[in-house]
Amino acid sequence: MLIFFLVALGASAVGAVCGIGGGVIIKPVLDLLHLEAVSTISFLSGCTVLAMSCYSVGKSLLAGEKRVSLDVGTPLAAGAAAGGLLGNQLFALARELSDTPGRVGAVQAACLAAVTVGTLLYTLNKARIPTHQVRGKGACALIGLALGCMSSFLGIGGGPINLVVLYFFFSMDTKTAAANSLYIIFFSQLCSLLATILTGAVPEFRWPVLALMAAGGLCGGVLGRKLNRRMKGEAVERLFIALMAVIICVSLFNAWRYSAG
Repeated sequence: MLIFFLVALGASAVGAVCGIGGGVIIKPVLDLLHLEAVSTISFLSGCTVLAMSCYSVGKSLLAGEKRVSLDVGTPLAAGAAAGGLLGNQLFALARELSDTPGRVGAVQAACLAAVTVGTLLYTLNKARIPTHQVRGKGACALIGLALGCMSSFLGIGGGPINLVVLYFFFSMDTKTAAANSLYIIFFSQLCSLLATILTGAVPEFRWPVLALMAAGGLCGGVLGRKLNRRMKGEAVERLFIALMAVIICVSLFNAWRYSAG
């Protein structure tokens, strides 16, 4: 049981530092360990990310920090919340159409690997790629919708996709993007969890495991916030790049294992 707490703690701490939420680490790691069913892992990952982002966003707003751009972040978050609901429905549909749970896991892992490869390539080359300054609320909401849908379907809460979008469409620096990413993740995960509960789609899970992972998420949020304030933007970016490389390898292995099984 301790492994669930440790995975949630480590993933949430790193997720809070980089602004990726932690689900992008929790999901492939628990898939690799094969400790729970695919749908249960997605649910536990979402709950953990919600706990971490709740603390990080709440603490940031109460402290009066200015990194979250409410004019951009709020319509993005609203779109992501709606996208989270759509992603939930797509995951439920994929589960119904699949003849084995492993098929859904393989699709999730393969998609996560592909998205992470794209994220890594962009991050390594972003100095040579021109960025934009999207300001229209409608455009922000549509971008958020796509983010929320993809994140919810993959069970990662937002992850690296948010950062690339915030870099490219809104010209944010690393730390500003991390803060806004967590803001978006909080709302998308909250709506996704509420929809799961209200539609009766909650998978079987063990309450002690959920409690341990939520506690790990909160503790990781506290630790990650402190580390983020001490680390320079360049160090955060290097950590992010290293993390993406590891996630790609783990996701590719998970996709192969689920397909073979």
